[in-house]
Amino acid sequence: MVRTSILGLVTGLVVLGASILVAGGIGPVYVQLSTGQTVSEDVFVRHLAAHRVILVGERHNQAHHHEGQLRVIQLLAAHGLPLAIGMEMIRHDSQAELDAWISGKMDENTFRDIYRDNWNYPWPLYRSIFMFARDHKIPIIGLNVPRSITRQVARKGFRSLTPSQRQGLPFVTCSVDEDYRTYIRQAYGAHGHGNMTFDHFCEAQLVWDKAMAVNALRYLGKEPDQHMVILAGTGHARKNAIPHQIETLGGLTFQVVLPEIPDFLDVRNLGIEDADFLLRNLSSEKK
Repeated sequence: MVRTSILGLVTGLVVLGASILVAGGIGPVYVQLSTGQTVSEDVFVRHLAAHRVILVGERHNQAHHHEGQLRVIQLLAAHGLPLAIGMEMIRHDSQAELDAWISGKMDENTFRDIYRDNWNYPWPLYRSIFMFARDHKIPIIGLNVPRSITRQVARKGFRSLTPSQRQGLPFVTCSVDEDYRTYIRQAYGAHGHGNMTFDHFCEAQLVWDKAMAVNALRYLGKEPDQHMVILAGTGHARKNAIPHQIETLGGLTFQVVLPEIPDFLDVRNLGIEDADFLLRNLSSEKK
């Protein structure tokens, strides 16, 4: 009874805080891509809560994108949704360290070293998300594969991986729709090619997508009552990337939320085939 009352109080405070932010004109505006119109926070949350998987994209170096991601997580938690957070930023083989962090058995300095071993972007960008998850005992699930795997695929192709390296990952070829192929080709053009062919680069991109989908589905299969918020770069979060793999491999429904980036990710060049919502009014963006 006491635990239920405390949970209700905490949820109420989160909702109150969100309402104050909205009333003060602070925080994102939610644009539904099916209509191109803004919707209320309540409508936004109810749309997301109806699905097992919610993907929220980011540009890794944009602090306001991470604030938007945290806002989505807070709103879903306040809605009473049993949550887990899946992260591109952490490898699946660091799951024991994630569990220790969430349980309070690891201090921040120690965990920060684990984070730095996994991800190259500054800790302060993601700190609030990790702290909120720990404070509210929301599991964080590492979704990514070791860098050595994707580097090998980019150089030599998926066929070069041994069965132990694949870890049950379904076979990967560069079989994607034309829109996603165009996106990958643009990314390929932005990288120094070295020994990478386009097909191998494409396979490496799909290894990321498929591995993150597989690891998310494995967790959700064990926790049938939970929903997962997946945090990933905008390229991986778009519907033809991780969401496509989740639908194909697991049959789960999803919603995709992307940060609005003027002249790049906005209502003029995105549609319902790309995402479900845009978060607007996060901040001015660096390209």
